[in-house]
Amino acid sequence: MLPEIQIFKTETPKAKPADESTLGFGKTFSDHMFMIEYDEGQGWHDARIVPYGPIPLYPAAPVLHYAQEIFEGLKAYRRADGNGIQLFRPEENAKRMNNSAERMCMPTLDVAYQVAAMKALVELEKEWVPHRPGTSLYLRPTMIATGNELGVHPSKHYLYYIICAPSGAYYKNGMAPVRIRIEDRYV
Repeated sequence: MLPEIQIFKTETPKAKPADESTLGFGKTFSDHMFMIEYDEGQGWHDARIVPYGPIPLYPAAPVLHYAQEIFEGLKAYRRADGNGIQLFRPEENAKRMNNSAERMCMPTLDVAYQVAAMKALVELEKEWVPHRPGTSLYLRPTMIATGNELGVHPSKHYLYYIICAPSGAYYKNGMAPVRIRIEDRYV
């Protein structure tokens, strides 16, 4: 059974972006984030929504040495008919997160629970969802290997968290072509 989500509200809310036409992508973050921890033998525990802030890590955390980390992304946006806020395919997002976790030898987290966490966070942060067409509240679910151990093996400790960023277009000029280089020598 997964834990109930505790909510700890910030005492110092940030100012919301005044001009939604200049949001950009991933530069401003909302007041809160969701977090839940995993320990081998205990499972997932300590689910909470807390003020957005730094995450303490040991210098030997496996995420830093072996890149044992996964993330997804999805959007919450205001409905065109004005009837609330909607997440774009959160169940599919959670399933992709679990597929990545299995490939990376990381623990999965129940799909319905991930969606419930997203919804709880968006409900708390609903004033951060932009109003301007083409904008959204971007959610970034992430899982990292924590703990304090070196060695090439799956970690015994993980942190799953979700942060939110009011965002406009990912690319400054919209979907105009982006120059990229394709490397075919080093894979």
